Amino acid sequence: MSSPTVPGGVVHELPADLRTALASNPAALAAWLDITPLARNEFICWVEDAKQAATRERRIRRTQEELEEGQRRPCCWPGCQHRERTGK
Repeated sequence: MSSPTVPGGVVHELPADLRTALASNPAALAAWLDITPLARNEFICWVEDAKQAATRERRIRRTQEELEEGQRRPCCWPGCQHRERTGK
C-alpha cells in the first residue's frame, strides 16, 4: 500500500520527517488536508525553525496534537517570516 500524498505549504516544502508523522496519523492527516496551504506553511516553518533535534521532534508531535485538537495554526507562533518572500 502506498503512502498518501501529503501537500506542503505556500513557501515551504514539507520535510520528510513531518510528512512521515502526518502520514502515520490519520486524524492529524485529515486535519492537515483540511487546512489552507498558508496554514500548512505556518506549521512547517515552526517545525523547521527548531534549532535542536529534540525541539524539532517535540514540534512535530505537537503539530499532530494541535491538528487533532482542531487548531488551524501553531499555538504561540508569531507566524512564518518567509511568507512574503518568493523563496525559503
